Amino acid sequence: MQRTVTLPEGFFLGAAASAWQTEGWVGKKDNQDSYMDLWYKKHTTAWHSGYGPTVATDFYERYQEDVDLMKAIGLQSYRTSLNWSRFLTDYENVVVDEEYASYFDRMLDACIAAGVEPMVCLEHYELPAELFEKYGGWASKHVVDLYVKYAEAAFQRFGKKVKYWFAFNEPIVVQTRVYLDALRWPFERDTDKWMAWNYNKALATNRAMKVYKEGGYRIEGGKFGTIINVEMAYPRSKCAFDQEAADMYDLFYNKVFLDPAIKGEFPKELFAILEQYGVRVDRTEEELRDIRENTMDWIGLNLYHPNRVKGRETAINPKAPFHPNFFYEEWQMPGRRMNPHRGWEIGPEIIYDMGLRMRDEYGNIDWFVSESGMGVENEGRYRDESGTIQDDYRIDFIKEHIDCAVKAANAGSNCKGYMLWAFTDNVSPQNAFKNRYGLVEIDLEHNRDRHLKKSAAFYQQTIETKQFTLEDTTGEYK
Repeated sequence: MQRTVTLPEGFFLGAAASAWQTEGWVGKKDNQDSYMDLWYKKHTTAWHSGYGPTVATDFYERYQEDVDLMKAIGLQSYRTSLNWSRFLTDYENVVVDEEYASYFDRMLDACIAAGVEPMVCLEHYELPAELFEKYGGWASKHVVDLYVKYAEAAFQRFGKKVKYWFAFNEPIVVQTRVYLDALRWPFERDTDKWMAWNYNKALATNRAMKVYKEGGYRIEGGKFGTIINVEMAYPRSKCAFDQEAADMYDLFYNKVFLDPAIKGEFPKELFAILEQYGVRVDRTEEELRDIRENTMDWIGLNLYHPNRVKGRETAINPKAPFHPNFFYEEWQMPGRRMNPHRGWEIGPEIIYDMGLRMRDEYGNIDWFVSESGMGVENEGRYRDESGTIQDDYRIDFIKEHIDCAVKAANAGSNCKGYMLWAFTDNVSPQNAFKNRYGLVEIDLEHNRDRHLKKSAAFYQQTIETKQFTLEDTTGEYK
């Protein structure tokens, strides 16, 4: 049975990327590596087929091609990041690299001329490598101060062109992979550092908002926010044992950033639990006041897949450093739909469910889906005789997820739009170009040439008509 999904008035459709995953910066300048560049150099073999951020999609040189494609599709907004490590040549004294800043100016101008609203994130894993090695990155309060100075320099340089700014993209990811799970270089287990990064990034978020407000950088209609990768955690059952597991997962991976950004405070139980397990969080009343008084205008939520947990049924090694999984174990729901390439469950209902949480738990703040997408390996096998990748699986994915965003909006949640990850295929941590996400193919065998996929035509039509038809097999989300 088919039905028509109509986008609400003012609901925008866009696409996202980041600086480090697209730009490339080969041979431009020394000593401007980000943490991601440093990781790639230190552990290149961890990256699929050796592809990394050095060339990426070569967006730095070819941004006009991509903007022309954005215009052809009718893309309403494009989110990328300003690469902190490249924007400045001196992080202590906030000296701007004019070559990089000039490129970014031209890129913004090209987007605006094409009718594409640029959205700029101040940090998408691009912590300068120098600050990581010298100060321990976000474990340092000094790095918080340097970030705020960097943010102000960005506002001063681009504030007349950029309406929508974001403090971070996925602020919990790097430290979770490095210090909590030891999955990325330098493979260190240290829960104190993990929580220090969490707290200091939350502090930096609200202090950047303070500078944005007090410095008069808000242009007409301008907003400042942050982008959080919320992980909807569903309990195995309704029993209290499983529900508590889901609540604890939510506390440590979602509320740790949602609450200070939106409510201006950390959940009271967070610090109490951490202290119970000997995890120290260095905080002052002045810092907590800045967090309280400088909450976000709106929030971007990255929503990819459901997480499912159950109460922990196996013992924890008493020598293990504290980890949130002391309270839960992962659970795989029988019969779940999967994206076998990425290993993620497909569950568009996460968008609707999170929308209701924004409505009911977070003051119905304005929000939008800042990332949602489907990574697929070996997409070339779906190429037709004309050379176009027939990615109907991606079209179906997008339809179902936009549908849930629209349902959330129709249920009274202030959902303002949907942004696909990603506009083009791009480099991802370790996976590099293995899983492709883009509306636009990056042809690695032919000079990184760009080719529109079938999904690009669908996106274009949806933007033009503000509706699409959906094969309704999921039923209504209650």
